[in-house]
Amino acid sequence: MTVTVTADPDDDVEAQDVSAESADSAGGARSSVQSDETSGQRNARKSAESYLEYSAFSREGLIEQLEYEEFSRADAEYAVDAVNADWNEQAVKSAESYLEYSSFSLSGLIDQLEYEGFTPSQAEYGANQAY
Repeated sequence: MTVTVTADPDDDVEAQDVSAESADSAGGARSSVQSDETSGQRNARKSAESYLEYSAFSREGLIEQLEYEEFSRADAEYAVDAVNADWNEQAVKSAESYLEYSSFSLSGLIDQLEYEGFTPSQAEYGANQAY
């Protein structure tokens, strides 16, 4: 699909470069889409957005998942950064998910979140919020 937009030069146009911002309420993510992204970047970004709709991921965990799908490391990193996820919120959701099906001590939950790729501060935040 091609969309052509013609602007009157006298109109006050805020953004001349084509970019979009969308919020993903389920994943705590905001997507920043640039018109010059490659097809690999676009497909990786869409995949990252899809994962965050139904599951919590750390930044590194999501990159690894995209690499598992055979996206390049560069495209995976681009995609994960483009969705602008709130990694603290992702850590909370992940911690809540773990606590739904298993018992953890607070320190054990922090360790588990770190194992999943959350930074120590993200893991501590997520565990404390969910515990």
